[in-house]
Amino acid sequence: MIKRLSHAGIYVLDYDSAREFYTEKLGFQVRADMKMDGRFRWLTVGPADQPGLEIILMEPGPPQHDAETEKQLREIIAKGVLGMGAWDTDDCRETFRTLSARGVTFLQEPAERPYGIEAVFRDDSGNWFSLTERQEFDESKPWS
Repeated sequence: MIKRLSHAGIYVLDYDSAREFYTEKLGFQVRADMKMDGRFRWLTVGPADQPGLEIILMEPGPPQHDAETEKQLREIIAKGVLGMGAWDTDDCRETFRTLSARGVTFLQEPAERPYGIEAVFRDDSGNWFSLTERQEFDESKPWS
């Protein structure tokens, strides 16, 4: 049976730029950076506190995509319409200040939400993410 998610992918526009963004701005660790079969780059990163998760940073292109698909994916990524997930933090406002000082672009500053405190940022390719300080879920009020 399935036990857990070990890898998740994020399309990026440039490997080197993405590696720099995710490590220097977000503070992630490089987990792997190598050529696979001499054809494409296998670049993974992840947060230090989550060693069992590898985020695959992948440029669209061969061998997975033909030229037309690569062009379409690059346009969608650059358009900034892909929401790629949510990152947990213990202190959303402090993490917002730290990441802002490192040059991370935020679309929304930290704000109170029913599920906690959330800010929204973009990576250097245009993908957007939620940064969330979650509050405990109250089972007695699932829709409040």
